[in-house]
Amino acid sequence: MLPKEIDQFAQIRVKARAYLCFLLQRYIPNYLVEPSLDSIINALKILKKELPSAEAFYILDKKGTQIIDAISNNQAYRKGKGLNRSQRAYYYRAVKEKRCVLTDPYPSLLTNDLTITASYPIYNDKKELQYIVCIDISLKYALKIFHPTSIDSIFGNISKISYTAFTLVLFLIAALLFLRGIMSIFSYGVHLENLDVKNIFESTILITLSLAIFDLVKTLFEEEVLGHNVRKETSDIHKTMIRFLGSIIIALSIEALMLVFKFAIIGPEKIVYAVLLVFSVTMLLFGLSYYLKSIKRSVDE
Repeated sequence: MLPKEIDQFAQIRVKARAYLCFLLQRYIPNYLVEPSLDSIINALKILKKELPSAEAFYILDKKGTQIIDAISNNQAYRKGKGLNRSQRAYYYRAVKEKRCVLTDPYPSLLTNDLTITASYPIYNDKKELQYIVCIDISLKYALKIFHPTSIDSIFGNISKISYTAFTLVLFLIAALLFLRGIMSIFSYGVHLENLDVKNIFESTILITLSLAIFDLVKTLFEEEVLGHNVRKETSDIHKTMIRFLGSIIIALSIEALMLVFKFAIIGPEKIVYAVLLVFSVTMLLFGLSYYLKSIKRSVDE
């Protein structure tokens, strides 16, 4: 699930940073004549009430040393005073950018789970750095706040169950089509003199459609149920679409060829329908060609 959670965080990162930085600026001005450590601590205690599921609130000095034990609802997290955090991204990014920043997910020293940290530099009236205020929030909790369909949400679970049901039904259809195609091949035995070209065509169509549906089932199950690579690279998504459309075009081409032979023998006046089907397949091929050209153009850009 971690790749999916990290990918979801990338989608809500701007919103999360805006909200957390707003809260920090609301209670703690970042330019003060004489920044008071006690007033900052009191502001963090108020923030703790607004973000009760945040892991910890703490303060660093201008060199990156934690100067208070973390403020937290969890007794086990109330520690850290004296630790040097100058190598942490939430310290050196805040110092470098001189503004409130939000880190990428990283393993927390407190919980060993993925965590994000909002850090907020505080300066005196001479614009000299005095403190950096930090808020640690677990990635899971951040997604619950900012992502409406993330992990553990009711709709997310219902969506997974629904996609599981759909993929199972589609897989059953693919399996039935495949079995029917195999059965039709051997319906007249394995002797070559008993083979019927019409049956071979029909079997090929059934097996091709089975393959197309199976590819669709595989993609849906991996992305929507297992959560693997929800936002795949563009080339991977197009590859799946091309394989699906290609299977459909092959099946229709075979059907058109079969109809041409059939109507040429038993009903020449109906061959126009076969020609129309061939024309439709040709249009699909042109459409697929344009699709491939569009992909190449977007990649080149």
